[in-house]
Amino acid sequence: MRGTEERSSEMFSYIRLEDRIAAAHPLRAIRMLVEAALTELSERLAGLYSHTGRPSIAPEQLLKASLLQAFFSIRSERQLMEQMDYNLLFRWFVGLEMDARVWDASTFSKNRDRLLEAEVAREFLVTLMNLGQVRRLLSSDHFSVDGTMIDAWASMKSFRPRDGSGDPPGPGRNGERSFRGEKRSNETHISTTDPDARLFRKGDGQSSRLCYLGHALMENRHALIVDTSVTHATGTAEREAALVMIERTRKPGRRVTLAGDRLFDAASFVTALREREITPHIAINGTVSKLGKVRKTLIDRRTTRHDGYVASLRIRKRIEEAFGWVKTVGGIARLKVRGLARAEAAFTFRIIAYNLVRLPKLIAKPT
Repeated sequence: MRGTEERSSEMFSYIRLEDRIAAAHPLRAIRMLVEAALTELSERLAGLYSHTGRPSIAPEQLLKASLLQAFFSIRSERQLMEQMDYNLLFRWFVGLEMDARVWDASTFSKNRDRLLEAEVAREFLVTLMNLGQVRRLLSSDHFSVDGTMIDAWASMKSFRPRDGSGDPPGPGRNGERSFRGEKRSNETHISTTDPDARLFRKGDGQSSRLCYLGHALMENRHALIVDTSVTHATGTAEREAALVMIERTRKPGRRVTLAGDRLFDAASFVTALREREITPHIAINGTVSKLGKVRKTLIDRRTTRHDGYVASLRIRKRIEEAFGWVKTVGGIARLKVRGLARAEAAFTFRIIAYNLVRLPKLIAKPT
């Protein structure tokens, strides 16, 4: 028998928002982890706000909405607010009632800027990783490190001489600008759009781009990211950031291993690790010069003869999975914020989202 189309005309709904979300929905387990971490951060978040004045958007809701933006590859805050208006799943995750009015996109962005300017993102990551059910998954002895380029929110036309000379782009919204015959470097030029961005390329044959370097420290047991950093794009930034992250992550006095690719095979870096009693599981850079000489390395048989060295080099490649996720799904391949501090916050939020996507299955897995 053919059914008839019934027009929706009811004014009231008698089903709770909680009951509309499937019991097995993956966001349920993620929401429990997020709220546990935010409960630990409550006092820290309270310190960012005044005790007087008009109430702002709750910081917990700002952070949860930012995670949704990464989970579902939402391009802008305006689209996020549009989704929040009619998507009951989003309302439930953030803690917004069905009849509550969503925030204006500009208001949401301005309120979230306060969190981006503080070190809330890294504290959120550390708190999440220190939850009891998460901490048992982490290795405290074996780590890997790597970095990736993140394009800045600035065009090459904005990269102009520091002394103010140089022809500006032509008239119009996207005026032409010829760089032929012009020698440009970070010493003589700066981006007028994002002064913190640097002109950089990672290898020969690649194009130079205005960018930052995003760094991640991964524990090797389940390949979860335990620390992040964003720095100016320089040739030594990855090694410098690696030393900072491993020092603030490892337990005091504990000997650990640190794996990295060939870029980290530098005498100064390997020496710095050994001085800190960190075993360098670094891939050997066996570049052969034009004269047929193999590049020297400090990674010798003391390290390479152990099975753990081979295992570290195999596992360290999984850090690329995190970079791939935050760039494609998380939408951080090109930043939508300017400045080093906001770039670090945006990158760290995407790393948190990547960990949260993987954590429920890891926690549920029998040990």
